[in-house]
This record gives sequence, structure tokens and C-alpha cells, in this order.
Amino acid sequence: MVSERLIFFYWPLRTNYGKIKSKRWRRNLTNHYYTQNPDVLHEEQHWPFTLLGNELLFTTDNGVFSKNRVDYGSRVLLAAFNAAKTPVGPWLDLGTGYGPIGLALAKRWPDRQVTMVDVNELALELARKNATANQIENVEIKTSDIYDQVTQRYAAILTNPPVRAGKQVVTAMLTGAADHLLPGGTLTVVLQKKQGAPSAEKTMQATFGNCTIIKKDKGYYILESTKDALA
Repeated sequence: MVSERLIFFYWPLRTNYGKIKSKRWRRNLTNHYYTQNPDVLHEEQHWPFTLLGNELLFTTDNGVFSKNRVDYGSRVLLAAFNAAKTPVGPWLDLGTGYGPIGLALAKRWPDRQVTMVDVNELALELARKNATANQIENVEIKTSDIYDQVTQRYAAILTNPPVRAGKQVVTAMLTGAADHLLPGGTLTVVLQKKQGAPSAEKTMQATFGNCTIIKKDKGYYILESTKDALA
């Protein structure tokens, strides 16, 4: 069945666009965005997108998540995030990609320091370009495989987790947040119901002792947990 599906997609591409385009498609298909150095043929794109009331300019490329536009889940996450609820302190964008969540937050709240981390070096290079292009300076962009290079605690952690990387990775993002939040800090997560939101809710409830679905939108759930203020 797998080989039949590959043949189905391969031959139309070869017929319509030529052999080189077909190889490019197959090569990019095998490289997932949750890798340190995606082996892709570069095709940079440049486009504007409005987030939290600010128009931002983005450069994207093959090998990153949602390269053609800011994905709907991230937009729902940003709209639902309650900044006023978080204590004083920096925020963390976990799995930043090319930076739409972290840069939107930093642009909207310039008095907050935002750390943006990812395992994907190509995505981080793009995030740095995008920070410069949008004249955003209140960010720190660095490599981290989940929390392995995260050394401080945050008033808020936001994530649109890479579900294709597997449940183990997503679970580590959720449970590890407890050790990297300040007392009273929040973890805010976006997941689709069909991609494990109910399971994530249970994990967050078990980790923090609380979890609230603060928004539902077209199958996307925004989950929020708060670290005990006395912890």
C-alpha cells in the first residue's frame, strides 16, 4: 500500500513538472521539521502576516513547520493567551520554529523578555532573520532540544508542540514545564482534539493539579495550567 501511494504521487509530479521537481518533492518529504539540521533544498519565501495587531514580515523555507502562512493553531493560541495573568518575568516560546509565536509576543509586549528555543537550526536561523527584519530586540533565540538548554524559570511557557515528533516528545514538553515555570506561571498549549488534546489535558492535570480548556476553535483546544504560587 505504501509503495502504491508513492507511485501515485511521484508520476504525476514527474509528468507535470519534470524529474528534478519530483526528486525535490521526495527529498523534502523525508525531512521533518523536528530535526536539528533538515536536509532540504532551500526555497525561501517572504510574506507579511498580522499577529496581535502588528504586521510582521516573515522569511520561511523548506524544512520548517507551516512555511506558507502562520498556522491556525498558533493564531488561536496567541489570541487566547492571557498575558495579564502571568507574574513578572520572561516568557518562553518552546518549539519556536521560524518564530511567529515568540516574535508576536515580543512585539506586542516590548517590556517582556521572550526566549525562543527549537532543535531545528534552520528554523532558528530564520527566526533570527525575522527578529531583525521586524526590529524586535527583546528576544533570545537559541538551540534547545525541549528543555535541555533552558536554564532559567519563566512566567509563561507557550507551545504549539510538534505532534509529528511523537507523543513522547509532546509529553516531555508538558511535564517538563513544571520545572521551568516561576510560581504562578502558566503553561499554555495548543493541540487539535484529533491529535491528542484530551490526553494532553490529563497529562497537564496530573503534572500541575489543574488544567483548563480556555478556548476551543475549529477542533483546536487551548489548554492552560498554572504552577502553584507556593511551589
